[in-house]
Amino acid sequence: MGCCQSKKRTPKPGATTTADSYGSAPGTVATAAHQTYQHHHQQQPHQTPPIVQTQKVSAAPQTHLPPVPKPQQEVEPVPQPKRTPPPPPPQQKQPSPVSSDPIPPNAILDRPFEDIKQYYTLGKELGRGQFGITYLCVENSTGDTYACKSILKRKLVHKSDRDDVKREIQIMQHLSGQPNIVEIKGAYEDRYSVHLVMELCAGLELFDRIIAQGKYSERDASELFRAIANVVHICHFMGVIHRDLKPENFLFSSKDKGAMLKAADFGLSVYTEEGKVYRDLVGSAYYVAPEVLRRHYGKEIDVWSAGVILYILLCGVPPFWAETEKGIFDAILEGEIDFESQPWPSISTTAKDLIKRMLTQDPKKRITSLQVLDHPWLREGEASDDPIDSAVLSRMKQFRAMNKLKQLALKVIAENLSEEEIKGLKALFTNMDTDKSGTITYEELKSGLARTGSRLSETEVKQLMDAADVDGNGTIDYIEFISATMHRHRLERDEQLYKVFQYFDKDNSGFITRDELENAMKEHGIGDEANIKEIISEVDTDNDGRINYSEFCAMMRSGHPAKQF
Repeated sequence: MGCCQSKKRTPKPGATTTADSYGSAPGTVATAAHQTYQHHHQQQPHQTPPIVQTQKVSAAPQTHLPPVPKPQQEVEPVPQPKRTPPPPPPQQKQPSPVSSDPIPPNAILDRPFEDIKQYYTLGKELGRGQFGITYLCVENSTGDTYACKSILKRKLVHKSDRDDVKREIQIMQHLSGQPNIVEIKGAYEDRYSVHLVMELCAGLELFDRIIAQGKYSERDASELFRAIANVVHICHFMGVIHRDLKPENFLFSSKDKGAMLKAADFGLSVYTEEGKVYRDLVGSAYYVAPEVLRRHYGKEIDVWSAGVILYILLCGVPPFWAETEKGIFDAILEGEIDFESQPWPSISTTAKDLIKRMLTQDPKKRITSLQVLDHPWLREGEASDDPIDSAVLSRMKQFRAMNKLKQLALKVIAENLSEEEIKGLKALFTNMDTDKSGTITYEELKSGLARTGSRLSETEVKQLMDAADVDGNGTIDYIEFISATMHRHRLERDEQLYKVFQYFDKDNSGFITRDELENAMKEHGIGDEANIKEIISEVDTDNDGRINYSEFCAMMRSGHPAKQF
């Protein structure tokens, strides 16, 4: 019983599925391990309705080849001249710090290959999937532990497979900073593999907790489901459709009872595009929405999948089940939901109302992710209602705390990002720009942040508005918004930072002088004499009155902690 996925990643012919079923009493969960669904997949019959666990990307074992030693060449010593060398010029140009290694033609991440072992030590295997392996890994410089998903490149047969991996990394970076989403630490590529280093979630999968407990009380379910609904809402608000929501893709951060639930797999996720209809057959059999089967869908499919998860949380079995995959799809298209069998007579009317609204056949009439969060069953629950800063708000707070040079540098980066790199932020800007004027006003920013779950006073919103509005015209334009909200992973690469440094270093001397800084800030209409003096004082650590490349990088990468409101 598998996952219906577009014909992008097809295992070798003859691949079989192993399924181990466990007997289920009423209200408990049976399980079957399985692989990704293919159109030729055969279904094994089961005695009771099972929940299916899809094992997806983790990557095949990495092959390490010993480095080829460079041949030693004997060099005849050059006699030294007896005359005294001339003194160096007063301003010696610094050499370019950027690696001259070419980008290999088969690079997926569009940058030179790197050896992940320079930064991390890979440890024991944590999990294995069709495309690779997930390892425990330790950061060499800090000793901190993470999870590393290593994807074997030779298994990415088609260009679409390679694009999927690249897009997964981009989307995880785009969503970074949201508490209910696993944080990506970095991505690396060598000749054989792509490695995704992520936050380590040491707790069980949500799926495993359902199996262990059989079912949850309504209070337990509401506390967990609020986190799931929040993930759907944040994804949609930030311009992402998940497309494969299911219990197996949610992990607990630790084994503690109150551990945070996090979404961990974005391998099938895509950016939303205005007016686009999606037709790929993706998702997992029990959780797939009817419009996916009709190959005509949008972001509403995530609300349906979340509704299926909620049904399982409350009774332990999926709402649509049959002996074959075709039977499951027929049941989904028919849409009849059982609220008569145990334990449904004892489940609250409001809980059943929420499920019905989420599992509405017509996606246009289906409840939205924001309406899910506002539903009485979730609002009247006993779980904490303390606000959690959204990823957007968190980044804007960081931006507010930066000096003007760093804000201007981010604007330069934003102006040079490709359309592909800012797809998600473009959708987010469109969601906030409700009057479609091309700028975000104070009221639109206040309303947009509120929709991400943030509760700020008018003064606090005004402070963020002033910070993001770099040119001070009273609104936030598209580039200013991208500057303030883009993920800071773009500051990790020397290539990106050196391009920005060169933008300020007009005379190509290897230094940003006071005059160059003043001219750049005047050109963009920001800062004054006091700002310039403050920036030089803060960034110029060797006190020579100018900013060299090392000092510039230190400023851009420094973690200016956001002021707490």
